[in-house]
Amino acid sequence: MDASTILKIYKDKGLNEVPKCSLVSNCSPPYPYNELLTKEQLSPPIQRYYINSKEQAVLSKLQEVCMVYPIVVIHGLTTTHEIDLNVFSTESLLKAYPNMPIDVHKQIKYSSDENWDTKQKTKIWKCFSHKSTSTIKNYAQYQAQIFLDDDVENVLANIPTSSSSGQVTKDKEKQTVQFATNVDLSDVEIWKPQLHQLTKLPPFLNVKCTDNMLTYVGCDILGVNTIQLYMKVPGCRTTGHQENNNFCSVNINIGPGDCEWFAVSYEYWGVIHSLCAQVGVNYLSDSWWPPNLNVLYKNNVPVYRFLQKPGDIVWVNVGCVHWVQAIGSCNNIAWNVGPFTARQYELAIERYEWNKLHKFKSLVPMVQLSWRLACETKILNPQLFHLIKDCLKQTMIHNYLILEFLKGKNVEVQHDNKLRKQAYYCRDCEAEVFNILFCKAKNKDIFTIYCIHCTLMQSLSLKKFYCLQKYHMEELTEIYDKFIHC
Repeated sequence: MDASTILKIYKDKGLNEVPKCSLVSNCSPPYPYNELLTKEQLSPPIQRYYINSKEQAVLSKLQEVCMVYPIVVIHGLTTTHEIDLNVFSTESLLKAYPNMPIDVHKQIKYSSDENWDTKQKTKIWKCFSHKSTSTIKNYAQYQAQIFLDDDVENVLANIPTSSSSGQVTKDKEKQTVQFATNVDLSDVEIWKPQLHQLTKLPPFLNVKCTDNMLTYVGCDILGVNTIQLYMKVPGCRTTGHQENNNFCSVNINIGPGDCEWFAVSYEYWGVIHSLCAQVGVNYLSDSWWPPNLNVLYKNNVPVYRFLQKPGDIVWVNVGCVHWVQAIGSCNNIAWNVGPFTARQYELAIERYEWNKLHKFKSLVPMVQLSWRLACETKILNPQLFHLIKDCLKQTMIHNYLILEFLKGKNVEVQHDNKLRKQAYYCRDCEAEVFNILFCKAKNKDIFTIYCIHCTLMQSLSLKKFYCLQKYHMEELTEIYDKFIHC
């Protein structure tokens, strides 16, 4: 059916209320019912791919392999493509922008396969982390000092010591480390040399590419469709998580030290979610780390474990759960990518709805992205096309019902296509507000956005709010009708 035929079915149905819009029938976590896995199956080997020449990278099945396995380590690609990773070294960052403000997380240092409470008496899931701000210059000094101290300790470790050395080791484990996260490399003027090097990557790994869904969002989402850098010393942890809206990710270790990775296939995230919930840890918003690997093995969850050497690229496939610890001092760069596959889109939408259910913000505005994909791309995959078309249909109907409801309330709707430049989220429930925004003005330049449902909870008459619209209904129906399978 075309858009007008669909909307005729809903005429006069939105006069009294606006039903909530859900894009999936079920977004519950998966719980695989496997037979009891063997010891070998619980520690599967990591998939590795070796690139020895530019020609091999072009002609190889690298992308195909990356789409099949939960996580892949790619060796040799940065060398064969002559990507100069030195531009991401701490020394290069200092030259480019020494006073750049950065976030720093203070963490407690433990061995990589365990996690303790702050008194080191009980193994727990929750991680201690204290956030503060610093600069690249200050963190560089800290990182350099730790690097020098480690060299001294390595020398001392080879010198025989008294029996008190055991106590020294125990005290050392209580040390805290500082982890510089989310260093924003999105500014093209400041980071031009760095961003240029990454254009040498194969298209499917690149942050900006016509084969990457996230290129079409319409705005920069820091660390998602832009590059972020992480500065580490030994013991720094990227705690357990799945990528934003289950999108894939690319991570390159700049070095000089190694990183240790732990990863679990998407199918098991529900088990980890349950284990977190049992001990009062919020899987989505808390910092967590499995207290030991046995807790996962006992629950029949296989765990990939491997080292990422300098120059290695780690491809994280759709929805893969992972956590990472620095073994040595190093920098890493990372970003998300969205291959045009039905599985990628479907799991992104599932996580989008799961996040809404738990009032957790989806960094990728999936509704805005879907409408922009319909405008700007030709979808060849029939399964992917129908998934996107269904999203357009459901959100078009929802927008129509909101407008019908507002007519019944005699609420004026102001059109402003300047609002299309970015995505908006409800202040109360954190859900994406795609097209019709309910606003409270703080002053002429600052206003807060609410969805229709949170607006009605504050004011049934809607008198405290004014309403803005990004797209006319006629524009949405035209986009819907023109979006056809190629």
